[in-house]
Amino acid sequence: MKQLAPLLFVFLWSGAFIAVRAGVQDVSPITFLASRFTLAAMILLPASFVLHKLSDWREVRRLWPHLAVSGILLNGAYLSAAHWAMADISAASMALIGSLQPLMTAFLSGPILGDRFRLLQWTGFLLGTVGVALVAGINIVDLGHTHGVIWGVLSCFSFVAGTLYYARYCKNSGLITTNAVQLATAALFCWLVVLGFEDIAISPTRSAILSFVYLTLGVSLGGMGLYLYMLKTGTAGKVTANFYITPGFTAVLGWLILDETLSGDAIVGFGLAMIGLWLIHRGGNLNQS
Repeated sequence: MKQLAPLLFVFLWSGAFIAVRAGVQDVSPITFLASRFTLAAMILLPASFVLHKLSDWREVRRLWPHLAVSGILLNGAYLSAAHWAMADISAASMALIGSLQPLMTAFLSGPILGDRFRLLQWTGFLLGTVGVALVAGINIVDLGHTHGVIWGVLSCFSFVAGTLYYARYCKNSGLITTNAVQLATAALFCWLVVLGFEDIAISPTRSAILSFVYLTLGVSLGGMGLYLYMLKTGTAGKVTANFYITPGFTAVLGWLILDETLSGDAIVGFGLAMIGLWLIHRGGNLNQS
């Protein structure tokens, strides 16, 4: 499972971008998120009572403030800011901004978590960032959209902060109960955002329903569950490095599923990102202080 988790995570997370492009435009974005997190939490909460021991819930009672913070950062705040960013900039530019996540996590995990990286691994982080830049492209016009870029950077910061916070305080809690509490708090956060800032509009088209099902089951339950599992069994820098290949994999899925163009730059960038990821994992176990 430990070896297969990164591959399955990348596949599920990359598919999320296809699902968003296919159907989320039919529903108000934060309403979509709030509904998605609510359903996912409603599925996980009873499952956690059946599958987990009472001791896991005792641990959740002790850690719930930390789980709430990490859940809001990793789910609600991260995706809300990303949706607001993509109202002003393209998904490709958002992917480019998101490529800073692994580099920022690796840089901050030293003083926060005690992780240490070798020169070979830092080279991998740089190659991964360059690879994403080639896949996504650099849109000068988008970079001039200040509000969109700011929301994109805030989205990136939120996910990095949530990753480091979870790795610091929550990684020893039960996986299912952890994700259930995190999704429930993210749902509450998003509903508060909807009440304060969004006009609700819902058009239940076939593509919207299919996107909702995939993003709820495949990403909020499957993808986020795998991400938390990898953080429990690995180190934050290596785990977030998997994001380097999601834009390239998304481009391949878009070519296969949506008949989108797969450019030469995207192919080269995908290759560089994969080499970067290989170098990061080839560096061996991280020394921790």
